[in-house]
Amino acid sequence: MVYDKVHRIVDIYICVTGFILGGIILKQLRVPKHLLLTTQKPAQYIGNEVNAVMKDLSSVDIRFALCFPDLYEIGMSHLGLSILYNLLNSRKDTFCERVFSPMKDMEAVLINENIPLFALESQSDIIDFDFLGFTVQYEMSYTNILNILKLSGIEIRSSNRKDSDPIVCAGGPCVYNPEPIAAFIDFFYIGEGEASLNEVMELYKELKNDPLIADNKLKDVFLEKLLDVEGIYVPKYYDVTYKKDETIHEMIPLHEHAKKSIAKQIVVDLDKMPYAKNPIVPYLQPVHDRIVLELFRGCARGCRFCQAGFIYRPVREKSLETLEAQATHLINTTGHEEVSLISLSSSDYSHLSPLCDYLIDDIAKEQKLNLSLPSLRIDSFSLDLMNKVQDIRKSSLTFAPEAGSQRMRNVINKGITEEDILNGSKEAFVGGWNRVKLYFMLGLPGETDEDILAISTLSDDIVKQYFSIPKPERPRGSVQLIVSTSFFIPKPFTPFQWVKQDTYEEFMSKQKMLNGAINKKRIKYNSHNAKLSMLEGVMARGDRRIADVIELAFHNGASFDAWSEHFVFEIWETAFNKLDIDPKFYASRQREFDEVLPWDFIDIGIKKSFLEKEYLKSMKEIVTPNCMEECMACGATCFEGGICFEDKN
Repeated sequence: MVYDKVHRIVDIYICVTGFILGGIILKQLRVPKHLLLTTQKPAQYIGNEVNAVMKDLSSVDIRFALCFPDLYEIGMSHLGLSILYNLLNSRKDTFCERVFSPMKDMEAVLINENIPLFALESQSDIIDFDFLGFTVQYEMSYTNILNILKLSGIEIRSSNRKDSDPIVCAGGPCVYNPEPIAAFIDFFYIGEGEASLNEVMELYKELKNDPLIADNKLKDVFLEKLLDVEGIYVPKYYDVTYKKDETIHEMIPLHEHAKKSIAKQIVVDLDKMPYAKNPIVPYLQPVHDRIVLELFRGCARGCRFCQAGFIYRPVREKSLETLEAQATHLINTTGHEEVSLISLSSSDYSHLSPLCDYLIDDIAKEQKLNLSLPSLRIDSFSLDLMNKVQDIRKSSLTFAPEAGSQRMRNVINKGITEEDILNGSKEAFVGGWNRVKLYFMLGLPGETDEDILAISTLSDDIVKQYFSIPKPERPRGSVQLIVSTSFFIPKPFTPFQWVKQDTYEEFMSKQKMLNGAINKKRIKYNSHNAKLSMLEGVMARGDRRIADVIELAFHNGASFDAWSEHFVFEIWETAFNKLDIDPKFYASRQREFDEVLPWDFIDIGIKKSFLEKEYLKSMKEIVTPNCMEECMACGATCFEGGICFEDKN
């Protein structure tokens, strides 16, 4: 509460002082100051932060509004947004500005005062841009995308838009199944933006400057030309037909240049990849207020539930020298007090130990920086590294066993044993930590009551590890174990993309069973919203017909669905009923291998036959070695780089 009051005072001060910051004076704000001061955290709407880019609008050919469809404090924590902002603004002909979902109070101000949504840097209306680009990180932001369009004065459906409206595009992990929002997006970029987004911008610039192309034809010509660019999906050039059983019959290209398969684009050499050299330092404290070092992309582990582990293959590392140089530069340009080493499984980085030595011994102690290491595996977290990190600043540790029983961990190919978990927990306690967070999933394929109760048993055994340490050697304070469970959601491009998701009733029964078994004396138990998980399951594997549900739910008041205080399931339930669409058809139905899936036209490099084999192995509880131990011929060698080739040159 004290923190909120302090930052509220800072917000007001920034507003009242006229925004004379960073050597640039914003002459006019889109929302008058007296209205800004009626909202929470008004500084999130003014732009002009340290390292924010400002350009002369008359000197650029392309204006790109880059949107994270959630709150400023969430979006400003996202590394991908920072990378794309830097990438686009490194072009002299392009001015990339940011836009986020306004909070409810600001949304009311915009509507009541008839002020269109605007970008932060220039305070210009979004409708005046060439592009509005969404980074779509989670399915429950879909209604926020529609809200951004509405607040900007842009028609929600692409088929209804004017020629003068911005071209609406989207990328990110959710667009690996773009179909639920295909009706709202002009084109999708499949893959990593650094790979060929510049090619897209060059094409647009060329066409925009072509005197033979009229302004009212530019968008159509551009979208048609995009059909020849790898990794681009333009929904209006495809149609979908359905069988009598409501499954997909086929996807039909409507243009001779419309590809039957859209290939994912990646950057093979991460050392040559542009990164956010001067990341923006927000006025408000974002969710993650820190320097972010991306160690590598992809994951070698092959957890069968993890979409990111498959769509981001192959593993591609940055060199130690590159990371050391980037760390030093970012520390000098931001003033942040924490460096976070991120990747899907950070402890798999081949140079993790020397990198941590450099950050701790050469930088962190001198500048009193905190080093955080998320995404660590409990079986490879060394006591030596833990102690080094603890010497700087103590914090809680987070591990994700995902399942309580060894049988179920084999099913999901987690690759750790109970011995790994217990030994790793004890090492953490000996290293000085007494607060440990554990993440599990309920509703995994083939789960039994015994598997559910095993979560409670494993949690108890971890607490026992703490008390097995002689009292003088234990960390100060009592042990704190926090057990959190989410509900399993089958995702596209995973070995579990065919399986049925548990119903709401099944989820709640399992949650109730576990809650009754957990020892509340030493363990705190947190659980996820089962209705939200069910809805996310529908969105994750939905087809084009789900767009009608999303739009109707939005018109009936749905937005910020990922936020528990704003999520109203009854709105969605009403939309499904009115449209006579059964959500269980999408969430709680087992698919056959020969069914045409909505995302089958996208090629991520991983063979569908490999995913089928992995699913069959899961049913037999067979573990697949990770990519660092043995190549399983998943198909990622088609990219000719990364871990697939590093030992073959």
